[in-house]
Amino acid sequence: MIAVDQMNLARAVRIGDLAPDFVTRSTKGELTLSSYRGRWLIFFSHPADFTPVCTTEFVGLAKRQKEFDALDCALVGLSVDSLYSHLAWVRAIEANFAVKVEFPVIEDPSMVIGHAYGMLDPTSKDAMAMRAAYFIDPKGIVRAIISYPHNVGRSADEMLRLVRALKTVEDGKGFAPEGWQPGMPLLAPPADGNITPDEGADWFCRTLP
Repeated sequence: MIAVDQMNLARAVRIGDLAPDFVTRSTKGELTLSSYRGRWLIFFSHPADFTPVCTTEFVGLAKRQKEFDALDCALVGLSVDSLYSHLAWVRAIEANFAVKVEFPVIEDPSMVIGHAYGMLDPTSKDAMAMRAAYFIDPKGIVRAIISYPHNVGRSADEMLRLVRALKTVEDGKGFAPEGWQPGMPLLAPPADGNITPDEGADWFCRTLP
């Protein structure tokens, strides 16, 4: 059974939106997206089980599970395949790559969740384009979205970096520059338009002390 919040089906999900809620089956039992409120969440999709790129992603994410846990960030995967296919796949990953997939993988055989999030065009007949990752904050708000082609894998390093950056700047006091890593300085927020002569030549891009 899959139930999706019909209030959020009008258009593709965008940054700043409340992530559409749903209830469906997963490899860890029945799952409701809103049950993750109170912590960060990466909700990511893949076209199909037993595919090469997605397998490497699952292996990579499973190996970094403790780092996501340390950030209080949950992982939830999705594909159109059945729950039984998911269970067989994660068992095959454990048997062949000696790593256990601890995060849940949900089923979406009718592609209703994929359509609700805008992972797919309404006219899509298959899941080939379902390669998106949604970074959702503890209030259920989508803070970042990254989409990938079917033939290029995601980076666990970048997913961790992005969560760390989002958590660091959520108070609004600074911005994360290109390639930001923990311990690096943040940027001062953009000027409010009241620039004075003593602001200095670098007024438009300045690091915080």
